[in-house]
Amino acid sequence: MSRWVFGLQPAREVLRSPQSKAKQLLVEPGENPRRAGLAKLAQDRGVSVIEVSRRELDRIAKGTMHQGVALEAPPLRVLDRDELLEALDAAVAAGPPPTVLLLDGVVDPHNFGAVLRSAVALGAPFVVWPEHGAAPLTPTTFRASAGAVEHARLARVRALPEIITALRDRGFVVAVLDARGDTFLHELDLTGPVALVLGAEEKGARLGVRRAATALAKLPMPGPIDSLNASVAAAVALYEVVRQRVAPG
Repeated sequence: MSRWVFGLQPAREVLRSPQSKAKQLLVEPGENPRRAGLAKLAQDRGVSVIEVSRRELDRIAKGTMHQGVALEAPPLRVLDRDELLEALDAAVAAGPPPTVLLLDGVVDPHNFGAVLRSAVALGAPFVVWPEHGAAPLTPTTFRASAGAVEHARLARVRALPEIITALRDRGFVVAVLDARGDTFLHELDLTGPVALVLGAEEKGARLGVRRAATALAKLPMPGPIDSLNASVAAAVALYEVVRQRVAPG
């Protein structure tokens, strides 16, 4: 099986990935320096480049913005529970302390992709979600991540509380982002292994997830709005982890 990746930047990130084995790049004809640059990169990687009409690209993309390009690539590797824990054990042993992002109820593919972009950019490549109640990995997700999904360590697990317990047993601080939390995120020690849990925008994290976590932590919100978009909340929280590790105390 394979997947389609649409858009100049997402396709470029696939081609840049050392693990990538893209099959073909479909390109809309016409003078366009950015598309030409992408085509050259594909050819340099040994990927065939085929010119097709915009109508054909529209048909394949099914509404996803494609910018005149479509790359056929292998499916993303998604870790299971045991593979995830093995990878995290190795990351803890190798250092620096890993950061994990757990998604509980993030069902919109645009939000999912934007969260992936924030996570990868801020040093949290491990992104975990449950089998049920989460956005699927679709071309829309790949497009929204702007290629960041190619650099993520993705994991789909049966139940988040079980993973949270396993992380706590390994010394992780597991903090659920919750506006009703009894502590601010910056008051927690985030310099060691950390897992942040991001719940659905409307409902937050589920009760079982909240009970399994180390802490319910809120972000300072001095303005009149009391909630943030999922990807923005993830970015703010992950930046706090980075801040503490760069300048402890």
